[in-house]
Amino acid sequence: MTLSPDLKLGLIGDNIAGSRSPQLHQLAGGQRGITVQYDRLVPKDLGQDFDHIFKRCPDHGYRGVNVTYPYKTRAAQQVTITDPLVRAIGAVNTVLFDQDGPKGMNTDYSGFIAAYKSARGELAPGVTCLIGTGGVGRALAFGLVALGAQEIRLVDTEPQKAETLAAELRAVIGERTVKVFDNAAQAAKGAHGLLNGSPVGMDGIGGTPLAKQAMTQAQWAFDAVYTPVNTQFLQDARMLGLKTISGYELFIYQGIHAWTHFSGQPIDEEKLRADLITHGEAA
Repeated sequence: MTLSPDLKLGLIGDNIAGSRSPQLHQLAGGQRGITVQYDRLVPKDLGQDFDHIFKRCPDHGYRGVNVTYPYKTRAAQQVTITDPLVRAIGAVNTVLFDQDGPKGMNTDYSGFIAAYKSARGELAPGVTCLIGTGGVGRALAFGLVALGAQEIRLVDTEPQKAETLAAELRAVIGERTVKVFDNAAQAAKGAHGLLNGSPVGMDGIGGTPLAKQAMTQAQWAFDAVYTPVNTQFLQDARMLGLKTISGYELFIYQGIHAWTHFSGQPIDEEKLRADLITHGEAA
């Protein structure tokens, strides 16, 4: 006899075989005596498109799902978003399926702010170079606004995406400078902080979004990629003496915030970190 889980969750995205989200939420559930089923839902593997998978989730008993690359902005178009800031971001990574329809949140935004403050305290970000303006990049950009960045420089392989985000940021922050660059190395010149919000460097893609020689003037670097944890981007930054913030920290904090939305239950962060290490999930 198979027992039904207390909480059924999932992750919709591409290249998520190495995702640690299933174990994070199962360990979180273990702290509270809640049995969690957390499924990887890869459209290509299932032979279905994102829209079909997403719309069928409530019928299959999912309380909620996380959404990752490249579906965060697509998910935002299919949910109710009550937070005006998340509406401005235009991307969601956490969805709750309620009786009156799906509700969307963005714990990438809140998770990045928590990860940054954990690493750098109240130090302002300064002049920043953000590579990638898709779903997670948009969350990082608005996080930089909340953290008081002096200047935000945007770079994307699709320039129109960067231009659109720049216009939206200017509408929010007014006097603060937002610039769009065609070249990451040019955008990095004189920047205090370097951020990778693109998928470059993740398992299945590899590489680095910025050459090491272009990082020499910076003070800190953040990589949203967490599979692998030790990306080439962060390795180069450490070799140059930059303060680095791993995507694993974003993973931890966005996961904690998502867990609170999914379950309504608190979590012991230190125990969760220790349990993940014990289970071989942290680098």
